[in-house]
Amino acid sequence: MLSFQGMKTSTKQSAKKLWGGRFSQQTSSLVEQFTQSVSFDQRLARYDVAGSIAHAEMLRKIGLLSKAEAAKIISGLKAIGRDIATGTFVFREELEDVHMNIEAELTRRIGPAAQKLHTGRSRNDQVALDERLYLRDILAQVGTEVAAVQRALVDLATRNKALIMPGFTHLQHAMPVLVAHHLLAYVEMFERDKSRLADAAKRANVMPLGSAAMAGTGFALDRAFVARRLGFAGVTSNSMDSVADRDCLVEFLSCAAMLGMHLSRLAEDFVLWMSPEFGFIDIGDAFCTGSSIMPNKKNPDVLELLRGKCGRLYGNLIALLTVMKGLPMTYNRDMQEDKEPVFNSADTLLAALKTLAAMLRTVTFKPARLAAASDDAFLLATDWADYLVTHGVPFRRAHELVGKAVALSIGRKCRLTGLNAADLRAISGEFDPGVLGIRTAAQSVNAKKTVGSTNPRAVERELAKWAGLLAAQPGRRPGTK
Repeated sequence: MLSFQGMKTSTKQSAKKLWGGRFSQQTSSLVEQFTQSVSFDQRLARYDVAGSIAHAEMLRKIGLLSKAEAAKIISGLKAIGRDIATGTFVFREELEDVHMNIEAELTRRIGPAAQKLHTGRSRNDQVALDERLYLRDILAQVGTEVAAVQRALVDLATRNKALIMPGFTHLQHAMPVLVAHHLLAYVEMFERDKSRLADAAKRANVMPLGSAAMAGTGFALDRAFVARRLGFAGVTSNSMDSVADRDCLVEFLSCAAMLGMHLSRLAEDFVLWMSPEFGFIDIGDAFCTGSSIMPNKKNPDVLELLRGKCGRLYGNLIALLTVMKGLPMTYNRDMQEDKEPVFNSADTLLAALKTLAAMLRTVTFKPARLAAASDDAFLLATDWADYLVTHGVPFRRAHELVGKAVALSIGRKCRLTGLNAADLRAISGEFDPGVLGIRTAAQSVNAKKTVGSTNPRAVERELAKWAGLLAAQPGRRPGTK
């Protein structure tokens, strides 16, 4: 059968175990099926080969392999790596895991020299190494895709930078904001996600190989040499922690869960905006689906799945936290359960981010609908209160006076700006009728003065800043702006 990566997997049973010297009975086929991990940890195969090559080079350097033995081992590993890359390598479930599969195949191909490769290492530190190598790549890939989403948001914001929409609190009309300002809020969220991913990568970039089973080894391994060959910043300091630690995986899942939360919040906004009740946006047909019974439907399924997959990302984090919470030092087989949540979250994030970035490029805003929604005089209530403050009325008193004006306009079933000077003076002589000059959403956004506000000049500066920052980051796709 084929794995999710197209690698071939065999279910042939009862191979001789590489660890079987002290056992008198053959392993039950039920145990083999229950305990095997190669059906999913084969994803680590190319990292396992890279780690083994570096380990072999180090064993040659310190004299535990001859030059000829090292050359034979490395040549065999590279050949296996090529087969893995082309999908022709057959993984055997009876060999338990990716490590045993590669070692057994190396032995078959080059003979006794392969049996020296495992000198000074254990599968405990070997898998810890493979996972960190894998995680470094995934963290970089996810960061690149987050940047692509940011670019798509900045492009969308730039195309619609003159549009005004109602801003919401409690999902109720609050104050007018620029569409671009709203979209840039998500750019800020995703920037924090990238920062967390980059921090996680720093903590993952420490090499555990050479810790062996849990106590280190009596061989004078040159761990720093292997770390340099594999591009690590340094080596771990405690052999027990090295094989017991899965913090970097948990941290990735935590970053993934928070990123998923941000994706879900963005998706919810866009689902609302696409609904007929809002009618703020349309999304390209290629990123929507229809109904099997209602011919009129155009459903934002991509956005809904972005919301739904957030639950999967949360679940993967909780799964690994739960696996790890009660484990004694050091390695325990429970830790085999660390891989599938990590792989699943990585796949989920990469697919979600790539799809979202592509979808955002098809989004169009509807200026007439946005203008109609923003033409709500109640959105100006805070601007009225601010105006009174500039004319000597304490803010709390100004808030009360404008609140009474709002109540009066509701009672009369008219716009707030439909009141006249006499109406305002009837509320209080403190009510300067000059507030009636504040009548439009454009006046409201232009009046904002604080750094980080929705003022058009401030937003224009932010758009330029983000365009520059994102242009300098990796992952720009050819032909995109």
